[in-house]
Amino acid sequence: MAGSGEGVYLADLQGPWRQVRKAAGLEDVRIHDLRHSFAPEAMMGEDSLPMVGRILGHTQAQTTARYAHLADNPLRRASERIASSLKQAMDG
Repeated sequence: MAGSGEGVYLADLQGPWRQVRKAAGLEDVRIHDLRHSFAPEAMMGEDSLPMVGRILGHTQAQTTARYAHLADNPLRRASERIASSLKQAMDG
């Protein structure tokens, strides 16, 4: 969405966000709730913490790292993926 004039960005998302929530039937969802869903989902995939941070507009890795605990066992998933890859290589 554009701001009030050419080259002006929309600074307040509350009005458009209310319209989106109403249309979706999600009256009690905050924009920040989307970030809390997006970040761990991205981290459960193969997206790195710095990449997720850049997508979210974070300038500090520590800010993004706060979302890492929400991911479903990212260390175990990474370990299983690596172990599977090594097993495939050894099995030929």
